[in-house]
Amino acid sequence: MPSVRDLRDRIKSLKNTQQITKAMKQVAAAKIRRAELVQRQARPYADALGEMLQDLMAAVGSIDHPFMRPGREGAPLGIILMTADKGLAGAFNSNVVRAGETFVRERGSEVVYYPVGNKARNAAKRTRFETLEAWSLSAHAKLDTARGVAARVTDDFTAGKISQIVLVAPKFVSMMTQRPETRVLVPIEGAKRDERTGPRAAVEFAPSPEAVLTRLLPKYLEFTLYSAMLETDAAFFAAQLVAMTNATDNAGKLLDDLTLAMNKARQAAITKEMLEIVGGAEAQAG
Repeated sequence: MPSVRDLRDRIKSLKNTQQITKAMKQVAAAKIRRAELVQRQARPYADALGEMLQDLMAAVGSIDHPFMRPGREGAPLGIILMTADKGLAGAFNSNVVRAGETFVRERGSEVVYYPVGNKARNAAKRTRFETLEAWSLSAHAKLDTARGVAARVTDDFTAGKISQIVLVAPKFVSMMTQRPETRVLVPIEGAKRDERTGPRAAVEFAPSPEAVLTRLLPKYLEFTLYSAMLETDAAFFAAQLVAMTNATDNAGKLLDDLTLAMNKARQAAITKEMLEIVGGAEAQAG
């Protein structure tokens, strides 16, 4: 049985840990509000961009753009693996890495990784596949990072080094749920005709739908990656908030158990000393 001193040291150490987890919980709660606000502000632009892309692809019969053509046959897949830079968020990062590994295993082909986030970079280094370049998620100018990633994967796709551009990133569903999502970004499949009934506003494109679509496709890839980075931030802070809340609560329960064990040990020590005193007194009296 641990001594009173050992239990007291464990309680002191656990209290310090609880203070750290409580502080991290408060920081995550403050940061997730800002991350959600930025993500909510970017969502209307993303929706409008997606609708415009669908309208253009429905209006254009064919367009000569690399994103609309299949990649070079036999080339490896290009996977943009996106995680957070830090841990202490439960299974958040490992779930994203596992989703990427599952996708690679199901496809059964060679892969080239483009990790975004330090955890993704470390996970990619542990695989047998090649990692061409890595980026940090916590960069201040996320839009510049998204442009850099988009430019690199676009150059490799057009050069025939990769056959597809696949994004594996977390999706922010709610504060309690963050789900990894795998999407094939390039090549872009042709849009289906809109089946909605009723009148629709006429849209004119100048100089032509083909020219607008040619300029829009690179921007679409850049903003898709930028939006995924914002969503990864929000999902990470939500996962960290839940993890630190659970850690703080568990530390409190463990403190109660250790305090009870310490009180029992102290009472047992006092009782033992009293019995020794009484036994010594009786021995002297005898």
